[in-house]
Amino acid sequence: MRVVVFGLGYVGSVTAACLADEGHHVVGVDLARQKVLAVRRGLAPLAEPGLAALISQVVDAGRLTATTDAARALNDADVAVVCVGTPSAPNGALFTGYVEDVLGQIGGFLEEHPEGRHLTVVIRSTLLPGTTERLVAARMPDPAGGRYSVAYCPEFLRESSAIVDFGHPPFTIIGTDDDVALAAVTHLFDQVTAPVRQVSIATAESVKYASNAFHAVKIAFANEMARFADAYDVDADALMAVFVEDKVLNVSARYLRPGASFGGSCLPKDVRALIHAVRHADVAAPLLESLLPSNASHTRRLVDHVLSLGWRRVALLGLAFKAGTDDLRESPYVDIAETLTGKGVQVRIFDEVVNPAELVGSNESYIRLRLPHLERLLVDSRAAAIAGADGIILGSDRAPQEVLLDAGVPVLDANTPARHWPQLALSRI
Repeated sequence: MRVVVFGLGYVGSVTAACLADEGHHVVGVDLARQKVLAVRRGLAPLAEPGLAALISQVVDAGRLTATTDAARALNDADVAVVCVGTPSAPNGALFTGYVEDVLGQIGGFLEEHPEGRHLTVVIRSTLLPGTTERLVAARMPDPAGGRYSVAYCPEFLRESSAIVDFGHPPFTIIGTDDDVALAAVTHLFDQVTAPVRQVSIATAESVKYASNAFHAVKIAFANEMARFADAYDVDADALMAVFVEDKVLNVSARYLRPGASFGGSCLPKDVRALIHAVRHADVAAPLLESLLPSNASHTRRLVDHVLSLGWRRVALLGLAFKAGTDDLRESPYVDIAETLTGKGVQVRIFDEVVNPAELVGSNESYIRLRLPHLERLLVDSRAAAIAGADGIILGSDRAPQEVLLDAGVPVLDANTPARHWPQLALSRI
């Protein structure tokens, strides 16, 4: 394929060289004449292991060149890959001016050459969700004529290992609903060793942010745990070396699915004890200290949503923090029941495992402190809880789908992201 890569920074220069190495004919475009001249001479425009040798090789083979003339580069191009920077504005917002400029150049070229070959525009610059479609609509001609298509494909290149990362990413994300764009991008990266995931443009944009934010969380977490370990004379390297060996829970997808707040007898009290310990040792651990407030705010969001819907009679299915147990300690559903009841909402609870008469020890103590009138709220069947309700909050109960459908009222599943919660306020009081 004939490919134009806009931007010869870290992402662009590596992308251009690697695509050329895979057999595509690539033209790099950059406003910085110094970078363009370097590539033309077979030199790397920046320091990255292996890049200089690769650029020299593909330039000598005639598959990579560079220019400052965008229109000239776009002649007969099949794909335009946008890799320009999106730095922070002074107020922390994302600056998209460079992407806008490139899309404006591509849009101008398309308007001047309405009969040219179809062009697939692939954006790799990091953009917040919704930005790609907004900028394309603002800077490019109406796509109805079929002259071009658009895809958003985030990159996962780490400086110092970018060439290896290009060929072996965790996945190839193709954000598009356009079959032509999907086929073009699939062909463009067909030598990349990674599973392909087609998603919406907004999802593709979000994946990059989720990945980078989680990397930042992991680094901050490791450093805070190291400070904690140092304060208690523990070898932080040994601690984390053992920690990462657990691929079942510690390094896995099990705790990375949006849903209900955490609760139970372990996580809240252990986080609380850890925070007390770091404070006692005069160790700064702002990430750890944010965990409980963040968890509480997630529960509050659900309660606020129920109140905004105007529900006055609510069926809460599942009270324990986890299905199949009767552990009520720090269950988010206990907080939900307590708060809604305090707001004047009539709450009826069904949990097939929880029996107040059989609760013992700290479990009994906790519920008698937080929800002393539990026995008056519990009913003995899902049908009894649902009867006359304005809506259902699906907590830890594993209610059959047909039961929820037959209920005939909205269901707010606490174990799903908020976008799946009911959105229309009800008139019944």
